[in-house]
Amino acid sequence: MEERMAVPPAERPVTGDPTGGPGLPGGPPFNDARALPILSTEHWSLLAGRSLVYNEAFSRAGMFLTFLSASLIALGLMSGAMGFSTEFLTITVLILALDLFIGLATMGRVSTATDEDIRYIQGMNRIRHAYHEAVGGLEPYFISGQYDDVAGIFGVSSEDVEFRSRRSIIHGFTTVVGMVGVINAALAGVLVATIVLLVASGVAAVVAGVGTFTIALLAAVYWLSKATASTVQALEVNFPTPASGERPAS
Repeated sequence: MEERMAVPPAERPVTGDPTGGPGLPGGPPFNDARALPILSTEHWSLLAGRSLVYNEAFSRAGMFLTFLSASLIALGLMSGAMGFSTEFLTITVLILALDLFIGLATMGRVSTATDEDIRYIQGMNRIRHAYHEAVGGLEPYFISGQYDDVAGIFGVSSEDVEFRSRRSIIHGFTTVVGMVGVINAALAGVLVATIVLLVASGVAAVVAGVGTFTIALLAAVYWLSKATASTVQALEVNFPTPASGERPAS
């Protein structure tokens, strides 16, 4: 018996509402019912990306602290057997130099992860702006931002948009990258103090260590502030925050 093939129905055009029903308010592209599912999928992708960034930042910082703790314990055990001899101080310099390298690499990667997080927040704010464009009157139900400029990105968490202000610098010390920067500055101070102790007195070593810590800390604050400012300045803004008293676009 001859087998008959079912003829598939003709595909509907991509433009317009693919379900045949009424489109969403807001005009193109929201008159296509696929718009909001696509935006929701992208929103979840950005959330997953932020989660991965946070996990990597905390993991890298945890690995650095674990390695540093193990190094200090090893130095403590060695000092009991060798005393504060020249050989012990030389080994201490080598170990602290390795710790400082790992700390600087960790700070650099965590800073890059922070830049990625800023871009993810900007992307999610753009999608929320699309939600508000598609359905008006949703503002009272959102606590997250819908604008993709500096004020919109940092305004939700009440952070200062001026990266070199006192408030912003103090807040920076509470972040992962700020904490790693302080530890690196302390490591640099101890490393320089140990090197000076090999050739000079203990007073000179203390002065050199405190001076190095201060300079390294200021350098870390300047570098982190400049890196964040450069990332924000490179962002392309499509939906800026309305001026005070101006009605938001919808």
